[in-house]
Amino acid sequence: MHNRATQLKAFDRLLTIMDELREQCPWDKKQTMESLRHLTIEEVYELGDAILDNDLEEVKKELGDVLLHIVFYSKIGSETNHFDIANVCNSICDKLVDRHPHIYGDVEVNDEEDVKRNWEQLKLKEGKKSVLEGVPKSLPSMVKANRIQDKVAGVGFDWEFPEQVFEKVEEELSELKVEIKAGNTDKIESEFGDVLFSLVNYARFLKVNPENALERTNKKFIKRFQYLETKAADLNKSLQDMSLAEMDVFWEEAKKL
Repeated sequence: MHNRATQLKAFDRLLTIMDELREQCPWDKKQTMESLRHLTIEEVYELGDAILDNDLEEVKKELGDVLLHIVFYSKIGSETNHFDIANVCNSICDKLVDRHPHIYGDVEVNDEEDVKRNWEQLKLKEGKKSVLEGVPKSLPSMVKANRIQDKVAGVGFDWEFPEQVFEKVEEELSELKVEIKAGNTDKIESEFGDVLFSLVNYARFLKVNPENALERTNKKFIKRFQYLETKAADLNKSLQDMSLAEMDVFWEEAKKL
């Protein structure tokens, strides 16, 4: 791996290229923070895909794309004299030092949970009125539910044992069944949301990331369904022409792959 001097030289090269592109490239010159926003979100999702695929070469490339966006926003900020890359770096450095008093101060912690509790308490001292202020509104709902639960747990609003959480899952399922039987569409949606929220909470107690778990299942289903499509094509059949029993044979084969 490269030493610090080589790393800093590489970062300086990126900053120089960004300066040149912003000055000379017609596309780069036109970009604003608003125009880059949706591209940044896309890049982060691509990084997430590479991480889930455990494709480290792709992770390296996607990290570069994300880093470019950080440098790009910083360059735009410098043009209006609001901030530059040094401000960005110093801001996160200051925050890390302030929020790690067990490293840079005299606070003692026993484990990761102590660190997380201190983190949320420190954020409130910084002026946040709510622990939940830091949860982005535009997060996907499942990720948001996980972050909400993680944050409130950091200030002690939590169950004590996994068994209690599973009982809550069962309770929410029972309430959903009642509304399904009653046929109230609005309440069905509400209770279904409660079921999902409680399952996300249970996943946290199991040390499972619900977003990762669901995406693994998505990938697994896609792989098996595409195997089924391939087998149907080998028989010169469309899926619409196959019975469920016929499709199930190939589905079971796919599960063994």
